[in-house]
Amino acid sequence: MGKTLPQMPMSTHHEHRSHDDHSHGDESGCTTSPISVSPVATCETACCSHDVKPAPVALGKPVAMGARVQTPIRIMQMDCPTEEALLRKKLGSMAGVSGMEFNLMQRVLTVTHEPQAIEPILDAVRSLGFTPEIATGTASDAALTPEPAKPWWPLALAGVAATASEAVHWFGLPTWLAALLAVTAVLACSITTYKKGWVAIRNGNLNINALMSIAVTGALVLGQWPEAAMVMVLFTVAELIEAKSLDRARHAIQGLMQLAPELATVLQDDGNWLEVPVKSVSLQARVRIKPGERIALDGTIVSGRSTINQAPITGESLPVDKTEGDAVFAGTINESGSFEYLVTAAAGDSTLARIIHAVEEAQGAKAPTQRFVDQFARVYTPVVFLIALAVAILPPLLTGGAWFEWVYKALVLLVIACPCALVISTPVTIVSGLAAAARQGILVKGGAYLEEGRKLAWLALDKTGTITHGKPMQTDFLVLNGHSQTDVRAVAASLANRSDHPVSRALAAAARQEGVVLRNVDGFEALPGRGVKGVIDGQSYHLGNHRLIHEQGRCSAELEARLTVMEEQGKTVILLTDEHAVQGLFAVADTVKDSSRQAIAELHELGIKTVMLTGDNAHTARAIAAQVGIDEARGDMLPEDKLKAIEGKIGQGGSVGMVGDGINDAPALARADIGFAMGAAGTGTAIETADVALMDDDLRKLPRFVRLSRRTHALLVQNIVLALGIKAVFLVLTLTGLGTMWMAVFADVGASLLVVGNGLRLLRANTPH
Repeated sequence: MGKTLPQMPMSTHHEHRSHDDHSHGDESGCTTSPISVSPVATCETACCSHDVKPAPVALGKPVAMGARVQTPIRIMQMDCPTEEALLRKKLGSMAGVSGMEFNLMQRVLTVTHEPQAIEPILDAVRSLGFTPEIATGTASDAALTPEPAKPWWPLALAGVAATASEAVHWFGLPTWLAALLAVTAVLACSITTYKKGWVAIRNGNLNINALMSIAVTGALVLGQWPEAAMVMVLFTVAELIEAKSLDRARHAIQGLMQLAPELATVLQDDGNWLEVPVKSVSLQARVRIKPGERIALDGTIVSGRSTINQAPITGESLPVDKTEGDAVFAGTINESGSFEYLVTAAAGDSTLARIIHAVEEAQGAKAPTQRFVDQFARVYTPVVFLIALAVAILPPLLTGGAWFEWVYKALVLLVIACPCALVISTPVTIVSGLAAAARQGILVKGGAYLEEGRKLAWLALDKTGTITHGKPMQTDFLVLNGHSQTDVRAVAASLANRSDHPVSRALAAAARQEGVVLRNVDGFEALPGRGVKGVIDGQSYHLGNHRLIHEQGRCSAELEARLTVMEEQGKTVILLTDEHAVQGLFAVADTVKDSSRQAIAELHELGIKTVMLTGDNAHTARAIAAQVGIDEARGDMLPEDKLKAIEGKIGQGGSVGMVGDGINDAPALARADIGFAMGAAGTGTAIETADVALMDDDLRKLPRFVRLSRRTHALLVQNIVLALGIKAVFLVLTLTGLGTMWMAVFADVGASLLVVGNGLRLLRANTPH
């Protein structure tokens, strides 16, 4: 699993940062990733003049922002760009409102406003026919809140009446009967549409409800009784189906939320075990897990061992053996054995909760394609409306055409004018892609990164803990210049024991196995990219890499030859020096993960070039790179060197990604177009700050992410082409006199259903392992 990440200050993505590095040569034992602030919604189909972009906030109470606050408002009627446009226009003109962020999938509007403006804001929302509620809990709670069931009989009555009206017209029965049946059908199923349409018209907004209300009313006025009735029924049925389809996207992470059980078996003060709600379990409480149970809270095993299915968190296909000292995560399944663990995170702060929160924030962020579509939709609707107006007026006035014929064509064009299918296609596809990635243990922090993944041309990778297991073993030990073997071993082990670098841990582990007695270290200090130093028994010592020895001027020709031989074997060499000479030499070797070889091969198949950036020496870098097939290897890299390497790849055509799990990867991770954090499960800050967090240490998730990104983009393009193509076809049919109103309904809601269903295909993709 990933190593514990120290808390880091928040900053914007791609800001250059420097960190203290407690390592020598390669990556430290800490995971990190670039800090990024998810982009938030800007203007939609009815853009307001304010362009303040509030950062995403958790639901609950208003969040202070200087003289303003952010308040999340749940609006259950808000599930389409139609409602968003209304709200933008209404609230955007209010003096106390400085920003809005819409999450249509979760039906939450976050308003940035002056503190005293909240009541006028709620009143304004109510004036649009919506029911606002200050949100509490999580956004997903809103998504899972069931709406009151609507009676089915009015729609059934409308369907029967519309069909009967069509039959009366077909068989040439009295017109008044067809009219009566048509009006009955319209009244039975159109009340909601007319109400929404009136609110839209009153607020100067031409949404689908307004356009449909005008079109159906116009058809009734023109005496097109059966067609008016059938159009309204078809529209209502299509809206119902579309709502059900959107619910599937809206509930894409519902399965994750239901993973963690509501109760946990906790040890009480009197020694008894009692099932209690997980929300009431405190940190360091002792919890017991039986075979087959789901784990309720994050923790560390203190007694027992078991095999745990971690697929819901990490996407791993095989269960993982766990024993004392290992971390366990809420929502995972205990397959065999019984154990006890100490709680390390509250229910609302577990890895599972962080994943859910991250996906919710990502759903609220807008991808580049979505922003383009929103801007296009702002122009599309008024243009088509003006065309419809011209079609209704100009031909009769200029060419003497029949008013009935051209007004009817204009009404059909009004139905075609709504861009709902176009606008809804992008968020549904992006959310489906984000949910599909989360199910595979890939946490993507926004649609922008999901889209950017398809452009990757170069991928830079850290070595230790990323390509290799990060658990090197000591392979060689030599005493130099006549020093005592016992003293050299003891001093080196004492210094290594104070460092958390994987190489240092290998030296310390070997010393423990040999029973070496550690000595007290004073003045211990980490030397970034070089090693460590300290004072033992009044003598100053350095334990570091090849670079450090060169800088100290103590690398002789004989020593250089020895180091070269070991480094060419892929070993990392660490040397112990006092104030005068090199006392001893230690070599450790790391092993390459099998998954790394497969991942690099798959990345090459996708046309992505790879480069390894490591603080280890160049010989070791080349040896490891050769084992896994990496295109380019660079050793002896300090944090600033890794940053320069990333900057050198930027601009060479395509995006540049950086994969790492160490603090000295942070500047490079931040500068890259996409920063990938390895082994983020249980590492709260990595989940919150990475562009893309791979929940386990499996590099094969990288090509999966790229393939998912490319498929998502392909579906986005398909949906845009479908939405605009269908509209264009029916637009031409209408202008040539072949289009009818019911055909226009299919052009609108039919296209919406088509693009929603196409976007949801991402959720049906099998998880590759």
